Amino acid sequence: MNNAKMWLVVKPTVGVPLFLSAVAVGSFAVHVAVLSNTTWVADFLSGKPLGAGAMSAALVLPEQEAAKVSYTAGGANEVLIMMPDGTTARAVLMPEALTSLN
Repeated sequence: MNNAKMWLVVKPTVGVPLFLSAVAVGSFAVHVAVLSNTTWVADFLSGKPLGAGAMSAALVLPEQEAAKVSYTAGGANEVLIMMPDGTTARAVLMPEALTSLN
């Protein structure tokens, strides 16, 4: 054992349970942090398909921190784009055009 002299200071009947309980508390804290800071884990654990959560995202441009662009998926092939000045645009996605490029 590499740290055999440690057990001369701390009895194994105290040190081993203390070490295992510290590992358990740390693991529990990590799991709580993951569950509270993500949305997809709760969906996964409840059996929902991945990506079933909110279909909108906000992008903060690095050069203009106050400017935000939001994208909202309206239909299967349409995306609503809201620009920082409040104007909106609708983009139509055509996957068949992308596959013809390959």
